Amino acid sequence: MKMPSKLKKERVISFLRRHEFSISLACFLIFLVLIAIFFGSPIVTEKLQTCGDGTFYNICSVAKPYYCAEGSLIEKASVCGCLESTERIGDSCITDLQAEPKSLALKYIFDGEEKTLNFTVYRGLVSHLSELSRVISYTNGEKPIRADFIFKKINEEEQRKLLLPLVIKIQNLAPNDKVEQARIAISLVQNLQYGFSNKTENFFGNKVNYSRYPYEVLYESQGICGEKSELLAFLLREIGYGVVLFYNQEENHESLGIKCPVEESYRGTGYCFVETTGPSIITDDSIEYFGGIKLESEPEIIFISDGESLPENIPEYKDAETMKRIRQGKFVLFASSKLEDLKKKYGLVEVYYPD
Repeated sequence: MKMPSKLKKERVISFLRRHEFSISLACFLIFLVLIAIFFGSPIVTEKLQTCGDGTFYNICSVAKPYYCAEGSLIEKASVCGCLESTERIGDSCITDLQAEPKSLALKYIFDGEEKTLNFTVYRGLVSHLSELSRVISYTNGEKPIRADFIFKKINEEEQRKLLLPLVIKIQNLAPNDKVEQARIAISLVQNLQYGFSNKTENFFGNKVNYSRYPYEVLYESQGICGEKSELLAFLLREIGYGVVLFYNQEENHESLGIKCPVEESYRGTGYCFVETTGPSIITDDSIEYFGGIKLESEPEIIFISDGESLPENIPEYKDAETMKRIRQGKFVLFASSKLEDLKKKYGLVEVYYPD
């Protein structure tokens, strides 16, 4: 016998009233599960731990012979192998150019404090690099451009093998923070002395200043603007950043650009200005160089690598703007005190040099 629709409706209403609390609780629990799924609750998802180059724990890095062990990249050639033309000795990979070692204590500024990074360099590689020709010639009559000479220096294969350990050390200092890695690399290069090589070379019949490879700059702890910018370009490229070099021909000055938000970038290029001849603030392009020189010409932009960008709202953007206002004599509340704070925070110097 078919139940009347009215009675059926009353029974449904009665059931809902008797189990109102249970139904409400079930709906609430379902709601919580959906929230966890869609918004990534830590109960549901857990971030995988990585080392400074993005390698997961207990896995070999793409940079042989390094292995990710509890947040640090360590040499483990017995597991990860070695690059070609290197020999495995224990867990290290050795090249024939690792002769006559020299220890460096590289200075950098971290959170307003002066620190040092210990690193070993080798005379053997420096001798190899010094013997390489600086001349580039093409069989079709094409003339080499500035970028050709830059890539010849920063892409040298033997040099890369012995510069990568410096990149690894930087990544191990800040394994979970790419921005800090960039800051350390920038500060390390900025704190190398400014200076020309005491050697000369023959360039199409003319004697010119010797042009150092990035590793030679590191070995001698000294370089001019182009040489230091090229060393920094190598380091930031290997860390994973988008990098360009700026060349202002009229002022004969080379600086670096690191990928960043367009609104913070140098001349709207999408790359923030980084001065390398001395400690300065990222994005500070208002520097006055020795002799009263300022960068006013339109720079040539030399693309080095694509990669990560600096994020929005890092303190350097605001600090560089404050520094610019102080230089221009504009009103800044407690200007003298803020200037001293900026000098300490970044280790700023009084004089910068164009080439």
